[in-house]
Amino acid sequence: MKIERIATYRVDTPLVEGRYHWSGGKSVEVFDATIVEVVTDHGIAGYGEVCPLGPCYLPAYAAGVRGGVAELGPLLLGEDPTQIDRLNRVMDAAMKGHPYVKSGIDIACWDILGQVAKLPLCHLLGGRYGEDFVLYRAISQDTPERMAEMVAKYRGEGYRRFQLKAGGEASVDIERIRAAARVLSPGDKLVADANTGWLTHDALRVVRGVADLDVYIEQPCATYEECLAIRRATNHPFILDESIDGIDKLIRGRVDLAMDVVNLKISKLGGLTKTRRVRDLCVELGIAMTIEDSWGGDIATAAIAHLAHSTPTELLFSSTDFNSYVTVSTAKGAPRRTGGRLAASTLPGLGIEPIREALGRPTQEIF
Repeated sequence: MKIERIATYRVDTPLVEGRYHWSGGKSVEVFDATIVEVVTDHGIAGYGEVCPLGPCYLPAYAAGVRGGVAELGPLLLGEDPTQIDRLNRVMDAAMKGHPYVKSGIDIACWDILGQVAKLPLCHLLGGRYGEDFVLYRAISQDTPERMAEMVAKYRGEGYRRFQLKAGGEASVDIERIRAAARVLSPGDKLVADANTGWLTHDALRVVRGVADLDVYIEQPCATYEECLAIRRATNHPFILDESIDGIDKLIRGRVDLAMDVVNLKISKLGGLTKTRRVRDLCVELGIAMTIEDSWGGDIATAAIAHLAHSTPTELLFSSTDFNSYVTVSTAKGAPRRTGGRLAASTLPGLGIEPIREALGRPTQEIF
């Protein structure tokens, strides 16, 4: 089997809530998603999705996905998409870095492999744990009162884990956390996610200001070293996200006891292949994980669901259903949440069928 054609599609996906805010005054109203289609000489097509959280969150941007695929695509024609580890070596040899560019291609090849094997991807990624798995809900940065209202709203819809977008002025963030904590019930989990937005002195003020609350602190500062300093100054459970972008960083964090939970974003790490490797090491080391991506719609949610569902339940801190945040559907068969939980498809591959009307015409075709 060989790759015969690679195409990309641009899909704009507006948010249900209108706008998404996080640290530093950053916000997005419409996400620019790239759908990657890989077609084989056997007529089997696989799909992946990459959707950066704008150009100022991680070293990734939407047009860069499509530009990178244009660079890599011609070199992948004729390669066997079911030999995924080998294909990743080909991509890494041809393009240094830019993991987000490779992610959509990698996911699409996993989709092909699942269809060839006639198995859902979660079976190939490690097995299916349980009937479903737990989700978190991200709460866009707003006033303390409004954020507490949104926590209560989504709690009423079945969510039990909440990620507050903090990283603003320290005294306001303390009030945001306290207001949200007041509307929670026993068993709920609250995460204050600064998205690298605090300087160390502000992070120290926040963790001391909520010392009496049961709250997780996530990626308070920009650098690993700053986050480690805050970790050592607080008893709160600690999550690292932006700092964990590969196995080397995970090992360093483990040696330093820098975190209790890590957030694994598929496109940040370069696709399902490399995220699975980090996930499996976390399993061996007993590190809890949130399995997710930077953003996305139906196809990204399907990929997240298969990796999350193949993660041992006791080590899966949470996952996410990004297709419930946006107003555009791009694929039939994508998983949909029930309450605050989600299940991966039982159909072969990702278990999705793209909606051609939503994808529109390809932005590029390589053959």
